[in-house]
Amino acid sequence: MPQLNRAEYSALSRELRTYDDVIRLHKERGIDQDLLLIIYTHRVTRDATRRYYSVLNHTREMVSDWNHGKSYTEIARKWDFPPVLIAQMIEKQKNTPRKVFWDGFRRPSEISDLRIRREVEEAMQADWIYSPRGGDIQRERGIRGEDRLQNWLKKYGIGFRTEKELRGRYTKTPDALLAHPIWLDGQEVSWIESKANFGDDVELGRNVRKQLLPYVQMFGQGVVVYWFGYMTGGKPTPPGIKVLDGDAFEALAPTAPGTPAMEQPPSPKPMPREPQRPQRRSVDRSAYF
Repeated sequence: MPQLNRAEYSALSRELRTYDDVIRLHKERGIDQDLLLIIYTHRVTRDATRRYYSVLNHTREMVSDWNHGKSYTEIARKWDFPPVLIAQMIEKQKNTPRKVFWDGFRRPSEISDLRIRREVEEAMQADWIYSPRGGDIQRERGIRGEDRLQNWLKKYGIGFRTEKELRGRYTKTPDALLAHPIWLDGQEVSWIESKANFGDDVELGRNVRKQLLPYVQMFGQGVVVYWFGYMTGGKPTPPGIKVLDGDAFEALAPTAPGTPAMEQPPSPKPMPREPQRPQRRSVDRSAYF
């Protein structure tokens, strides 16, 4: 997968205004469709997060428009906002229970109100990010990435524990905690994190703060694999974290393969206490994936 600099990434992001642009650029330029969908997702979700409360403040106006016959999707176009989130705001204002709302989006054929059924189906078709389909796409992409990582580890006989096996034992758990450190591309590696994503500066920065630095502090040095590439020319990652794209990672061979499967994972290093930060008003992410 490609490595893009900031200018190249920004140019693609500006062109990806709708899902139709994902299909168009894939056909016109041969760019991987999953990569384009990821960049489009970054643009939509970050814009939705930034403008969420300013749009939410107009919910009464949205309900009035809906009562006068405008659909969820038409109202979403007016506010340039994801249709599923607009539908959620409207139905919450109408006191529709959250469970009823999401049951309708998961099984629209069971909605008794024909107008709402039609509008839900229309919103799901228009919204490739916040609809249940969007969550399914991301989960399937994540599973494929983890499968590729595990196949690489098994190919070289490297013992490891998965995140699922480690859950509950540590405050942070990488996708693969190695039985014994290996040397990879000139660095000792004790863990590998799989990211079925493109590592732009925002994504990489968030991952470093929330996951990768804690892994280094607990387990030692490691690798994060962005299967769909990453941005070049950005801020260097902290010591102990190597960033690789999927193709580069799979082309590498560890220096010392064939370590036995571990009986117990290594003891973690003490995790430093994070400084207290002032409380910030949280965004309603109930529809986010």
